Amino acid sequence: MTDSIYEFRRDMPAMLDHAGTWEGVYTHVDKDLNLLDKHKTRIHCEFPETGNYAYIQHNHFTWDDGREYKAVLPGIYKDGRLWWDTDTFHGSAWQTKDDLILLNLSRKDDPGAHFFEIIAMGDTKNHRARTWHWFKEGQLYKRTLCDEWKVS
Repeated sequence: MTDSIYEFRRDMPAMLDHAGTWEGVYTHVDKDLNLLDKHKTRIHCEFPETGNYAYIQHNHFTWDDGREYKAVLPGIYKDGRLWWDTDTFHGSAWQTKDDLILLNLSRKDDPGAHFFEIIAMGDTKNHRARTWHWFKEGQLYKRTLCDEWKVS
């Protein structure tokens, strides 16, 4: 195990509870709570013991009209945070003392847009809730509500 992977597991142990495959629904609403989009998700979270990445997330989104979107999001651990730099966003995550995971991510595919994410895990570790608060030019413009349950 590399030093950075060891440090990640030591410093962010609550993240390890997210290992496995999660299914759920993402609901996007504007600031007035009007529905913007809703789609199903299948997220696989892995924590390699070797290599460059402390965390790799595999996203598969599907819509009722047949659209699909897939992405692989590898993260590295440095300076006390998990960091991403992908084609669509960059930013970091950290763990609170209460085992919440917080993220601050800036969108590359939507200049000026960024969001803060909060991930809370249920006591059984089989359900999680994620909320994203989207800002552009200092103004809240939408929220994303993610309801997920562990399938494997």
